[in-house]
Amino acid sequence: MRIRAGLAALFAGAFCIAASAIWVRLSEVGPVATAFWRVALALPLLWAWAALVSLPQHLAAGRRFAWPLAAAGACFAGDLALWHGSIILTTVANATLLANFAPVFVTLAVWLVFGRRPRQPFVIALAVALTGTAVLVGSSMTAVAGAAPTSGAPPAPEGGMRLLGDALGIGTAMFYAAYQLFVARVRSTMSTASVMAWSSLACAAILLPVAVLAGEPLLPATPYGWAVLAGLALASHVAGQSLIAYAIAHLTPTLASVGLLLQPVVAAAFAWLILGEPVGTLQVAGGTIVLAGIWLAIRAERPAGA
Repeated sequence: MRIRAGLAALFAGAFCIAASAIWVRLSEVGPVATAFWRVALALPLLWAWAALVSLPQHLAAGRRFAWPLAAAGACFAGDLALWHGSIILTTVANATLLANFAPVFVTLAVWLVFGRRPRQPFVIALAVALTGTAVLVGSSMTAVAGAAPTSGAPPAPEGGMRLLGDALGIGTAMFYAAYQLFVARVRSTMSTASVMAWSSLACAAILLPVAVLAGEPLLPATPYGWAVLAGLALASHVAGQSLIAYAIAHLTPTLASVGLLLQPVVAAAFAWLILGEPVGTLQVAGGTIVLAGIWLAIRAERPAGA
């Protein structure tokens, strides 16, 4: 029952965050500034939620688990900063798919940190996933021809910038893998609300100075720009990430990662419908191989009976 509830929350969370890339593409401020507002606008709701659950326990949890919560926030800040940059530089499908390479890095971290060596099926799965990544990144060398973007949508990225965006997507996966491991460490001993409130506070504190140093525009120019940021904060952070944090308490980190593979599929559909962003045959092939490799890796590492 716990696994079933965890998977249900995970799938719902994956659906909520699948549209994140669309919000970022439509934002009127820079990618890191967008990441900051995504978290900052969510903070009042998250802290009110934590206070309603139990303010004394929330404050005590912050003192007791200050280091892992701060580390989780720092990793999520890295995840958002790199991913938002990736979304601007490459296609939504590539950015989302490569960010979901996190299950491989979660499993590798479990091996290196906890000494749990992967079995041969996982090694084979990792080789498949890396092959798919090579095909997917190779597709970024080819400009998308004949695309007619939806009116008002930003132009599609091209050439070397798309390759840089793909690289940022891989970096995103590494940071998100670390974030999942830190959340898994504390989630069984404190509420979802407390995890989200404290880690989000640390995340926002890191992202704001980074956005300022990067020289990005910090304030949207129109009410529409604020509406985009509010939608990103509510749908992706308050709803999506909270559901995922809840799910991590009921699932192993590797099993939690596999459910998030729903995200790139939904994100590609959103990109096609809203941004008019095409998905080429080579990209589809590479993405399919990557998904297959990650799925095999999770199958190899998933606990028996899960």
